[in-house]
Amino acid sequence: MNKRTTWLIIGTVILVLLILLLLRNRSPFGKSNSSFASEPKNEITKIEFSQGGQRLTLEKVGESWILNGKTETRKSGILFIIRVLKEIRIKSPVSPELFESEINAKNIEPVKVKVFEKRKLINSFFVYKTFSNVYGNIMKMGAGSKPFIVYMPGFEGDIGSGFTLNELFWQPYMVFNLLPSEISSVVFENLADTVNSFTILNNKGHYSLSDRTNIISGWDTAFVTRYLSYFTRITFESWAPDLDEKAKETIELSQPLYRITVTSKSGSKTTLSLWEKMAGEEGSQKKDSDRLFGKTESHDDLFVIRYFDIDPLLKKRSYFFPR
Repeated sequence: MNKRTTWLIIGTVILVLLILLLLRNRSPFGKSNSSFASEPKNEITKIEFSQGGQRLTLEKVGESWILNGKTETRKSGILFIIRVLKEIRIKSPVSPELFESEINAKNIEPVKVKVFEKRKLINSFFVYKTFSNVYGNIMKMGAGSKPFIVYMPGFEGDIGSGFTLNELFWQPYMVFNLLPSEISSVVFENLADTVNSFTILNNKGHYSLSDRTNIISGWDTAFVTRYLSYFTRITFESWAPDLDEKAKETIELSQPLYRITVTSKSGSKTTLSLWEKMAGEEGSQKKDSDRLFGKTESHDDLFVIRYFDIDPLLKKRSYFFPR
């Protein structure tokens, strides 16, 4: 084999390897148009959403994620959005006609997403929220890029919901988070069965229990202290963004099943109102045996809370007396 033949073989091998490498990394839609997944060298440390002049920032500080440089975020929300950012893939391209009818014609303004590792921008793209697909989104790498429906393999839910500038979505889903020693009083109103309403007062560790009009006796202090301990961590399941204004108004104007007002030693007061929730299709609805609607005065929005989470607080007055 002469040198010329040898170099020809070597050149052919190199060419084949280059072609294979290019094919392996090739995206069917062009990488600049379709590389939605964020691939950090170590970890994503900052996520920025912007829309219509507004901006929301999620940034890792130490071991915590901080919302807009102020408050700690809900851990499950952060884990979800990071998973989405790393795993999103193209489900299908979107035709110009569909983009025009579902996005442009409806004046849907995109959420611009920026993903950082430390100070380095590792990815950015646009998310157009839409109900035209189950994944809740159409995405583009740039304003002039091709649009795609994007999904996360193995997850059939709405990933578009995670790209939101609503601060409530990122805050902990917390109703009460007080130690017994921090509670000054609890007023429990059972509006469906008023005879079981009660009030607990805590005066420097000395408790009193009252019905709607009078102080009562014969109760067990251990049951009162146990009841107060349940306020250490009461969470709700989710906000209720799918309710329209008319549905919200109907719920809020109706009488709650329960109302719980907690006053802390610092003087802050939280009132939780709980309403019946219906389940099933409209026209064939029945009472939801697992969940309630809830609201506190600190937010205008209703949320969904499981009986499992709130049940420790829904006691009858007889709970405090020896069995």
